[in-house]
Amino acid sequence: MKKVAAETCRDIDFTRARRGAVTKAEPGKTKISIRLDNRVLAYFRSVVEDAGEGNYQTLINDALVAYIQQKSMLEAVRQVVREEVAGSRAARPGARKPRQARTPRIPL
Repeated sequence: MKKVAAETCRDIDFTRARRGAVTKAEPGKTKISIRLDNRVLAYFRSVVEDAGEGNYQTLINDALVAYIQQKSMLEAVRQVVREEVAGSRAARPGARKPRQARTPRIPL
């Protein structure tokens, strides 16, 4: 491996320089450090590469948001079904009370 010597003197004016991030963080986003499987990164990077543009981190964020929305939608549908089933049982004449789940007996 070839060693390269650093420049001895560069003519750069740092008098107006400021410390900190080069770009401002977007509102509503937080910078974190996370460990992901190599195959997860490879997948999202390949999607960006195939598209020819984009950011794999944004794709990962979008996938996580979609997962959250799917889970909340699924829970909302389950709640509606529970309410409908409970309402239809109560509306039937002569309807019995719903059975409570029994604890299974464990043989000794």
